[in-house]
Amino acid sequence: MFDIIIRGGTVVDGTGAPSHVADVAISGGVIVEVSDRIVGEAFEEIDAHGKLVTPGFIDIHTHYDGQVSWDTLLEPSSCHGVTTVVVGNCGVGFAPVRPGQEEWLVQLMEGVEDIPGTALHEGISWEWETFPEYLQAIDKRRYAVDIAAYVPHGAVRGYVMGERGARNEDATAEDLAEMARIVREAREAGAVGFSTSRTMGHKAKDGQPVPGTFASSDELNALADALVAGGGGLFEVAPEVLPDGGDQPTMGMTEELEWMGELALRTDLKVTFLLLQYMTMPDAWKQALDHSSKILEQGGYLRPQVAARPFGMMIGWAGYHQFNKRPTFIELAKSLSLDDLKKELAKPDVRAQILSEKDEPVNHHIQFDGLGPRLGQIPHLLYAMGNGTDYEPTPEMSVKALADADGVSTDEKAYDLLNENGGNAFLMFPTLNYVGENHDVIYEMLTHPAAINGLSDGGAHVRMICDASIPTYLLSHWARDRERGAKLSVEEAVRLQTTATAEVLGLSDRGRVAVGQRADINVIDFENLNLSTPYTANDLPAGGRRLLQSATGYVATIVNGIITRREGVDTGERPGRLVRA
Repeated sequence: MFDIIIRGGTVVDGTGAPSHVADVAISGGVIVEVSDRIVGEAFEEIDAHGKLVTPGFIDIHTHYDGQVSWDTLLEPSSCHGVTTVVVGNCGVGFAPVRPGQEEWLVQLMEGVEDIPGTALHEGISWEWETFPEYLQAIDKRRYAVDIAAYVPHGAVRGYVMGERGARNEDATAEDLAEMARIVREAREAGAVGFSTSRTMGHKAKDGQPVPGTFASSDELNALADALVAGGGGLFEVAPEVLPDGGDQPTMGMTEELEWMGELALRTDLKVTFLLLQYMTMPDAWKQALDHSSKILEQGGYLRPQVAARPFGMMIGWAGYHQFNKRPTFIELAKSLSLDDLKKELAKPDVRAQILSEKDEPVNHHIQFDGLGPRLGQIPHLLYAMGNGTDYEPTPEMSVKALADADGVSTDEKAYDLLNENGGNAFLMFPTLNYVGENHDVIYEMLTHPAAINGLSDGGAHVRMICDASIPTYLLSHWARDRERGAKLSVEEAVRLQTTATAEVLGLSDRGRVAVGQRADINVIDFENLNLSTPYTANDLPAGGRRLLQSATGYVATIVNGIITRREGVDTGERPGRLVRA
């Protein structure tokens, strides 16, 4: 008796090889047979005729570092076919932590990743001090997905240097030795690597750059050497992206690429970095990919993480929008539930009042306080998403173009668009990966041999994005629906988030539908695979609000041989565990 037999599905095995129809048998959490026809019985059979059978997706860039304390389901990633996540990206996380330092780490995460501090305070158990103890806290729980973790530079620096580390002062020789000890200890305990942030775009709630932003080459090399001493792994970087010769006290892109490449060649570590297209440097991504290819040719490992869709903001009544500093809106939002607020905003007299008002002064001490009014200044960069989820809008879908066509102001058009669908509509502001008319930039990044698929940011920026749905989007959009440019094959869309991401992590036990592999599998109704319209839920601890996006078309998701979702619904099973490097 097998545990499960998946019958007659179209197996897309994750390697990029042509798909084929086959049965797949599972026993003891492992794939034990893949063949045209499996003779035998199972405790459960899944009819997969006309469906895809793929490996579970591996998301290498998430921020569930705190959520692992209170949420064993780890949505939204787990409802998009993801069976393994990696936390601790971008140099931020919650371990190591000295007693009494918890508030500082919460404010760091809140500022960088826009996760409500109240939810983090309410939800995190803080049953650790060291990084090995943090891993142990994860290890004693069971989840809907597997979890791996980086040791984050910001937390390490704060633990060792206190306020000096938070203020980005230079590390002493003693500081370096202690930070190196912690990184080595973390790697030996099972961390998959080390992460750091060097971008001025990452700031704590108080506006200070993330600890490590200006770290010297001595510090970076010492921590890399500690990682090597502990067993190797990944060195993940959120790099600075200023034009070369910029006036900030950080390196320009060329210098960043050079030191990362040198580090990869010297240490044999796998170095990965975040890569997006920026409005100020629309072609710099090409330089980054070319340099990565050069390092790979020389025997080093330097690969950028790229995103499969525009990176930016979803704008709706429940989050950031250009009217959230208007006096009437402020008063209504204070006293009404979200549902009642939407009803009130639909009233003509309320609309007229809000449109007639000026914004309240911005409190520059509050992170993102002035973001809403700034959105009103760029109507040509705000797009209507329509009834579905169009992440490749054309210029005529911008708020400005629609306002001009209707002969109304851009404020009026934006207000009315937000009121569509009962006040549940969204506008999109693609800040990155969507510059100019070349909509194939993302395609060129995804298909470049040096690049790896990442940057879903699952669990982060919860009031403005839900890019944890990118795994579904990668299949439904890039391999099926896209009409405005080149497409991916189904086989390549699956490979990018299975064997490709498993290889980066050094996980040889998953990412393929093959005998001997872990039974992490998706059965997908590809023709009916669709993303829902984003929606809001107040389901974080302390009633914290977040943006979610679900999917239809997942017939079953299997983790370690156990079915965790049927027809998109959680089964309550929790076979996921900590993955130690």
